[in-house]
Amino acid sequence: MIRVAVVILNWNGRKYLEKYLPSVVRYSSASDIEIWVADNGSTDDSVEWLAQNMPEVKVLKLSKNYGFAEGYNIAIEKINSEYTVLLNSDVEVTQGWLDEPIRYLEEHQRASAVQPKILQMNDRKRFEFAGAAGGYIDALGYPFCKGRMLKTLEEDHGQYDKMAPVFWASGACLIIRREDFVDYGGFDPQFFAHQEEIDLCWRLQSRGKYLVYMPQSVVYHVGGGSLSADNPFKTYLNYRNNLLMVYKNAPASRLWWMMLLRFLTDWLSIVLYLLQFKPKMAAAAIKGRWHYHTMRRKCRPSRAENREHAIVNNIQTQWHGILPLHYYLFFGKTFQTLHFVPKVKNLN
Repeated sequence: MIRVAVVILNWNGRKYLEKYLPSVVRYSSASDIEIWVADNGSTDDSVEWLAQNMPEVKVLKLSKNYGFAEGYNIAIEKINSEYTVLLNSDVEVTQGWLDEPIRYLEEHQRASAVQPKILQMNDRKRFEFAGAAGGYIDALGYPFCKGRMLKTLEEDHGQYDKMAPVFWASGACLIIRREDFVDYGGFDPQFFAHQEEIDLCWRLQSRGKYLVYMPQSVVYHVGGGSLSADNPFKTYLNYRNNLLMVYKNAPASRLWWMMLLRFLTDWLSIVLYLLQFKPKMAAAAIKGRWHYHTMRRKCRPSRAENREHAIVNNIQTQWHGILPLHYYLFFGKTFQTLHFVPKVKNLN
């Protein structure tokens, strides 16, 4: 068994592999690290380019595009390692990026995963949307990050340069124990893409594990490589998957009022889309909510299993305010305005 497997899921991303894979090879060259590209049924020449230009990189060919969630499930099942690094193809890594995260996981057995500091590729002093300095959720399940509150991205001035527990670690660069990923069910394939890592992280914490943000490790992410922020399909996935995630994981005592308030806040956002003359985005959000209801029955066994095995209901890395109200009504645009100190008991 190899110690660390860096697994890059690729779909028609030759331009990203050509530009950013060399940094991964350069800074992940230890003898106990393997670099893999799991190709998700690409129709471009990604696989041929790898064979000709990166023979040191191992390739796993998947028969079709399984999406982010199921594609990684299949790849991680086949690639045996102690630690797995899920890395987007549009990420540039830096020297020593794996050293501290792997050391921490080796010394802290309850820790399941580590996320590095994720900065923008084209504005390297600003945090990147997909993960920034570690992720959290609010009382209704809306995700946010240190360094990224809804659409506001902060500059990095060292304000988040202390290691801290997080609610979720970004799938753009997720350093995780393979055993935990597999044993705790991996990603939900119904999600296809978006927020499947938050669903997994919620599951891990409910069962007594925890996750950390590690600022000593830094990577740069292009973001939106597959779907841009204004893509209606991405909006659809985010609304649908977020509701499915809440349904699958929230304690019964909270679920009913979370969904009631989500109904109100989601429809308010749909009205805002219409007022902004974005009818396709509004339609995508409505479709996401509708498909959540049609898919909920299929998720009942998952919810039952999650609740049966949950030993932690009050997860201390969840903020108990409502993010859209704080952001729009009280103009709280940065993480510091929350006055929230996430904690985990017995960090060992």
